Amino acid sequence: MLENENYLSLATFRRDGRAVETPIWFAPEGGSLVAFTAGDSGKVKRLRNSGRARIAACDARGRVHGPWQEARAELIRDSAAVDRMHAALRAKYGLLMLLADVGSRLAGRYAKRAWLRITPT
Repeated sequence: MLENENYLSLATFRRDGRAVETPIWFAPEGGSLVAFTAGDSGKVKRLRNSGRARIAACDARGRVHGPWQEARAELIRDSAAVDRMHAALRAKYGLLMLLADVGSRLAGRYAKRAWLRITPT
């Protein structure tokens, strides 16, 4: 369903149950989907409270063009797992991921990334 997509809309949930949708890059890895985001982003804060999520194919602006699917999302800190996740994203996005890494390093945000594993349920 998502194998030919470049963006995924990740909906995470506030404590009051309202969904917040965000377009992200993602890659398949080990039967799940993996992604990264700023460590201080709202989605990270929401995922610390609840791993409940929904996913759907979307464009770069977050306009959904596929069906929503329930999922569980978790924050990953294990360095070996992060290395595999990063490799999966580099394999999918190539030069774009390299440019994102360089820009993130120059801005001092690279080490502050949060890594996500998303498993459709």
